[in-house]
Amino acid sequence: MSSTVDLTGRVILVTGASRGIGYAVALAAARAGADIIITGRTLGALEELDDAITADGGHGTIVEHDLRDTPALPRLAAAIHERWGRLDGLVANAGMLGVLTPLSHLEPEVWDDTIAVNLTAQWHLIKAMEPLLVAAPAARAVLVSSGAASGSYPFWGAYAVSKAGLEAMGRVWAGETEQTNLRINMINPGGTATSMRAAAFPGEDPQTLPTPDAIAPAFLQLLSADCTDHGQLFKARDMLGL
Repeated sequence: MSSTVDLTGRVILVTGASRGIGYAVALAAARAGADIIITGRTLGALEELDDAITADGGHGTIVEHDLRDTPALPRLAAAIHERWGRLDGLVANAGMLGVLTPLSHLEPEVWDDTIAVNLTAQWHLIKAMEPLLVAAPAARAVLVSSGAASGSYPFWGAYAVSKAGLEAMGRVWAGETEQTNLRINMINPGGTATSMRAAAFPGEDPQTLPTPDAIAPAFLQLLSADCTDHGQLFKARDMLGL
């Protein structure tokens, strides 16, 4: 895949775009020419992102949305269909860390919330958006995973379980769409200087980590029509040589 990605005219939905990785990927994709649909829970942050997209000559559409509001996803899909008739790219980035504590100490509502956002809502997102993705000539979907999905991560409980489930769901989805023009892959951003990372590792110096802007190009490679990989898990740092 080329290091310079052209996304001109491609309609791309980025969830969790109000900050961190989602913000950086949405802005980078807009700079590469995409029409960006940005969702998140914080309207003010989405408006700031939209202003940045517009300042660079791009086009953004704001959708204030909490992924736990799963009935809103079919309505969003209907609005996308009415305006564009297709979806060329999906970045399923929105997620939550939950609480880092032993499994047996987790409060039930924390477990339920983390699984609801990081896994169940992602299934609702896939269900709502798949027809639009399949309708596009070369759609690409990127599911955002984590190193916590594999190996042993004590105290990462619901988050680790949800990301392992997301990867399994991505592989299933990829297997089901092999005969379409849709290509689906997962990406592990690795340690990145985000607020979620700071919450998980409060003593870590963020200056030692790549910024979201630094890893965004890896996402653009997977969103490109030139990407032919399918059902794979990529490490952003390896893709970019970081």
